[in-house]
Amino acid sequence: MPSAFPPGDPAPPDGTLPDAVLEGMGSRSFAVYLHVPFCRVRCGYCDFNTYTLDELGGSQTGDFVTAAHAELELASRVLAAGGPPAVSTVFVGGGTPTMLPPDTLGDLLDDIRGRWGLAPGAEVTTEANPDTVTPRVAQTLAERGFTRVSLGMQSAVPRVLRTLDRTHDPAGVRSAVEAVRAAGMQVSLDLIYGTPGETLADWRHSLETALALEPDHVSAYALVVEEGTRLAGQVRRGEVPAPQDDDEADKYELADALLGAGGLAWYEISNWARDPGARCVHNLAYWRGGDWWGVGPGAHSHVSGLRWWNVKHPRAYAERLSQGRSPAHAREVLDEDQRHDEAVLLGVRLADGLPTTVLRPAGRLAVAGLIADGLVDGAAALRGRVVLTLRGRLLADTVVHRLLA
Repeated sequence: MPSAFPPGDPAPPDGTLPDAVLEGMGSRSFAVYLHVPFCRVRCGYCDFNTYTLDELGGSQTGDFVTAAHAELELASRVLAAGGPPAVSTVFVGGGTPTMLPPDTLGDLLDDIRGRWGLAPGAEVTTEANPDTVTPRVAQTLAERGFTRVSLGMQSAVPRVLRTLDRTHDPAGVRSAVEAVRAAGMQVSLDLIYGTPGETLADWRHSLETALALEPDHVSAYALVVEEGTRLAGQVRRGEVPAPQDDDEADKYELADALLGAGGLAWYEISNWARDPGARCVHNLAYWRGGDWWGVGPGAHSHVSGLRWWNVKHPRAYAERLSQGRSPAHAREVLDEDQRHDEAVLLGVRLADGLPTTVLRPAGRLAVAGLIADGLVDGAAALRGRVVLTLRGRLLADTVVHRLLA
């Protein structure tokens, strides 16, 4: 099941934002996230806000698309006073966005372009399951303005994919990659390691298979057993073993070694890119505390320290917008301490490092000890930046705790 809402204050029905939040938006970058909540099947490990059409009692895609256009209209009205700049990135996630026809995704992108414009060279990404990407789909996406496709490969081992409830054929990843590349778009591959029953040899095979496809970008995330998921129930009942920290650490080190040898450099703990131009600029906006509007059921937004999130169920989302109301469920204003803590938590994950000037005095004093423990690069610290070593990446939570203590 989707994870629970965080606590927050009631959001105004008309979606208005405080003047202080909107002030200066025209001088800051601005991103749009679009959440498509539909999946063919619910993967047992996933707690994202997604639904199968059977769970919704039939097709809800038309209502969702109408509602998403309505939320974009709402966003354009709300943000008008701040004069937001042209959109620098658009990211369509889910769920499986490519369950919608590519022209429908293109129409949503046209709506965004028509309301705010796209900055020159804007990055426009959609996630996709490999079995939904044909040459025709890829070509249409490219013609409509998409520049990048992030394919949910997860593993190249059929047994591992079955454990994850992934339905695509591993052999189909290659044809999807070829279709995306032939259409002139960048290719990103998403991988998961630490699945119950996955051996180190399995993981090596997945990495080598991914590298053979010559992607521009790879994301590799450790499997997390989220409460309320089918996988959590299987682990609790002893049907499958829980992921082990030492196993996941070994697999992370293998990923970094193989991806690095294959020409991809890490730029965030779980992300590697062929060159700086292949980094996911949209995600960098999240990690650097940028402004974005999240469209769709359960989508989160952030503008200048104000964060809000939409109602989760697609039917409730569509009903609110059909009534001319904001779909926002609740919101919160981040205080100075929260903004500082998030800046450290997210900034330290980046290969570019965290400026030591961001740290409070106690945090700056902690840097020397982190260098001594091999968690932070000493030469980078002399240049005024906290950059994690490989060991530091494995123990990033420890580093953050000490920097914030």
